[in-house]
Amino acid sequence: MRDYKERLVINSDPKHLELTRNFIRRILKKKEVTPSDKNKIILSTDEALSNVIEHAYEFNKNGCIDINIFLGDKKFRITILHGGKEFDPLRWNKIKDISLHIKEGKKRGLGIFLMRLVMDEVKYSFKNGINQLTLIKYLTKRHR
Repeated sequence: MRDYKERLVINSDPKHLELTRNFIRRILKKKEVTPSDKNKIILSTDEALSNVIEHAYEFNKNGCIDINIFLGDKKFRITILHGGKEFDPLRWNKIKDISLHIKEGKKRGLGIFLMRLVMDEVKYSFKNGINQLTLIKYLTKRHR
């Protein structure tokens, strides 16, 4: 089967999160991706984009987010590029004990924890004013 590459450019507006989820769902239909892997990919992408919108662009709806997707037989990769404020999500993983976090009634701050938990690789770089976050999921074979 052939590999797929697609690109979507959105503004840093929360209303584009649903558009992006639908974009990813459409791409994932091109291969036999398990429901579990689909959910993990969509959850982590949604969390990553929410962080960009909130922390890098501080809810300024005029920011640009460039989303590049690669879907192969065994791997899904999404690369998110933006020129917002430098924001390395890997430095902000402050949660050490998820059960304590929930027990304390905290409702925020789980996005980066979840991204790292459900994706196989999470990479970040900042070069020439551009933030680049890459999320990789090695796809599980679907049982028939």
